[in-house]
Amino acid sequence: MIKKVLLVSVVFLGLLGSVSAQIRSLTVDEMFQLADQHNKSIRLYDLAISEAEQAVKVACNDRLPSIQAQMNFKYIGDGVMTDRNFSNAVHADMPHFGNSFVVKASQVVYAGGAITKGIERSKLQQRQAELEYAGNRQDIRFLLTGYYLDLFQLNNQKRVYESNISQTRLLVKDMRASYRQGTALKSDITRYELQLQSLELSLTSVKDKIDVLSHKLAIAIGLEPGVLILPDTTELLKINVEHREEAEWMQEIPHTPSLKLADVKISQEKNKLELIRAERRPKISLVAANDFTGPILVEVPPLNNNFTYWYAGVGISYNIDALFKSKKKLKQAQLATRKMEQARSLAEEEAENNIHAAYVNLNEAYIRLRTQKKSVQLAHENFNIVRQRYVNGLALITDMLDASNTQLDMELQLANYQIGILYQYYLLKKLTGNL
Repeated sequence: MIKKVLLVSVVFLGLLGSVSAQIRSLTVDEMFQLADQHNKSIRLYDLAISEAEQAVKVACNDRLPSIQAQMNFKYIGDGVMTDRNFSNAVHADMPHFGNSFVVKASQVVYAGGAITKGIERSKLQQRQAELEYAGNRQDIRFLLTGYYLDLFQLNNQKRVYESNISQTRLLVKDMRASYRQGTALKSDITRYELQLQSLELSLTSVKDKIDVLSHKLAIAIGLEPGVLILPDTTELLKINVEHREEAEWMQEIPHTPSLKLADVKISQEKNKLELIRAERRPKISLVAANDFTGPILVEVPPLNNNFTYWYAGVGISYNIDALFKSKKKLKQAQLATRKMEQARSLAEEEAENNIHAAYVNLNEAYIRLRTQKKSVQLAHENFNIVRQRYVNGLALITDMLDASNTQLDMELQLANYQIGILYQYYLLKKLTGNL
């Protein structure tokens, strides 16, 4: 029997060790670092930046000379010569082996600004990719912060429930002792046992929520699904933002990824305008080529010789249809630019409203927290008074239950208000692009 007990104890300790090994304490900054490295959404936007950087290099290739080499070999069949009315056909022997070697180089010296604006467009697309990465990174961080704060809140609830369960168990123990002495009713014990079961059920529910949320967070930051994340709130609880005025938050609006992205999109539309205007301008290129061809078929009879020559010059081209086609395209681009400018103004207005709302909610959360701390203190004092009155036979069991439930609610609300402050603080950081 002793051996079995020892074996069970060893197994239990082993299981406990394996469970504890899966617990990982994380600060907010550590969570963000893991997300930057492993979050799939962030990595996807990072690849988009690399793609855009490569597109800039490709666009710069348009400044380089174009060099072409062409080589072909052919078999030439014998010819037939006739009069204009297709009579008097005469057989004509032809050199059967034909060859052609051509090397041509061209360098654009003026394209109406199209090449420069094309490179600028690629750079703007790269900047757009960078800002979309930053915006997505902010969104992911805020999402993870929500998970993190929810875990913080659930762990606070878990602590509160465990504390109340311990307190309730002691009360039940005391009441059972009083019952044996004839100073307590069996029904009172039963009611508190029911209260205890309700608390234990709530605790189980909270633990399940912690498990589910921890799994989501672990997957999002690249940890193993079985890891139980424990928020390290040492630094988190030191946050104090009461001293920062609303105007300071508002000053950050132009630097947010969303507003910067809006500015880039306006620049992109203006770039389109310049590219359309470039269509109306001539294109000038320097051209040089060397041609080595045989046989010479323009002679009659054909000459079975190779003929080589080279040339260099200036090529000028102009799209005449751009004079009447580009006008409508130009109007369309101008309207698109005005649309993006309006969208930017609307985004700025929305950002101001969101920051104002978050700031007001933050201050309200501070006020509620200060009030709630006092309420928790009063709830504890009330419970102790009611408990003493009940022991002395001056209060009913319902009074005890009410006082106990009030104490529990006050403690849970206190934890919620603490989380509320942190949530609004991180929301402000996200809205201002500083998360």
